[in-house]
Amino acid sequence: MNKKYFFFDIDGTLTDDLTKQMIPSAAKAIKKLQEAGHFVSIATGRAFYKAEPFRKEQGIHHMVCNGGHGIVLSDELKENRPIDYEKSLAIYRQAIELGYGVMVALDDSKKIYGRDFRFYEQAGIRKEPTTYIIDDTFDPSNQDTIYKMYISIPKEEEEKLTLKDTVGHLRFETEYLMFQPDAKREGIFRMLNYVGGKTEDVVVFGDDYNDLCMFDEQFYCVAMGNGCDELKQRADYITAKNTEDGIYLACKKHAWF
Repeated sequence: MNKKYFFFDIDGTLTDDLTKQMIPSAAKAIKKLQEAGHFVSIATGRAFYKAEPFRKEQGIHHMVCNGGHGIVLSDELKENRPIDYEKSLAIYRQAIELGYGVMVALDDSKKIYGRDFRFYEQAGIRKEPTTYIIDDTFDPSNQDTIYKMYISIPKEEEEKLTLKDTVGHLRFETEYLMFQPDAKREGIFRMLNYVGGKTEDVVVFGDDYNDLCMFDEQFYCVAMGNGCDELKQRADYITAKNTEDGIYLACKKHAWF
């Protein structure tokens, strides 16, 4: 059997959005792919600290995380890059001038920093475990790196932030815009360089808009049945919903076991 290089998104692909748990049939598929000698990796936008417990729990030894900026190979963290510092700093300053609240992650952790409570007042509490550190002397220009930024700008006002497209960004929540790596494709290519894999042997599974960047024409792209329409339009194959054994069924149909 020709060795394949599989990359799986986590949320909405490997896991059930309602329970946040690994789908049993997906776990079974992962194990069978590994036993068949394939290279199996996660490809997630989650930060390393959030994705690593899941990776270990599922017995997956490789991972592209932090939106493509993090690489775990054979259970060892090889890379975990921040976002572009100068461009992020410019966005931060513009957002502050426009009157929006900004919180900044300076490292790979749940800690975020701000100079006031404006983000909370405008957007409320973030919908994930977060440690807020408010310091009226905080200035990211005094720091060395920026890993992520959160700006409390409504979607209908995004165009005021004219520098927003200079750094990868996503909006999963209506209340704020997240600036974080959006480069899963580049992360997959870097992983291939580590292991000597070929692009024509890559298979990617995804479901949402942040997976569009890894649905490259050089890869074989599988969209989940519960995926967004734009991703399905770009897919080589559309399988069943993840909660309806979509991963397992796709692997069985393509005789990858």
